[in-house]
Amino acid sequence: MAGKGHGGRPISWISVGIIMIGFAVGGVALCLGPNWLVFWIGVGICAVGGIIALATDIFSDVIVDEPRVLPEESHSSPRGSEDQSRRGEPSDDQRSLPTIGEGQPNL
Repeated sequence: MAGKGHGGRPISWISVGIIMIGFAVGGVALCLGPNWLVFWIGVGICAVGGIIALATDIFSDVIVDEPRVLPEESHSSPRGSEDQSRRGEPSDDQRSLPTIGEGQPNL
């Protein structure tokens, strides 16, 4: 993975920065009172950043990597041995439990 960055064009990062500044302005305004005028100014800054992001087609900057396949690690369970069952498979004691529709009324 060395050498691969997040990608993206500089204008995309600038628009994200503008949105973050607007978010920070709105957050500070809520902590200081709340000061609703400054809060709505922060919302406006976020909206301007969003318009810039959409106008510069920020969604085309997405880099799709190959899916990462991680090997499944074996681990022991306090309820049984490692080879008893895989994750997601019911164990022997769970298989014998009745389910809804097997003679039980639905509550």
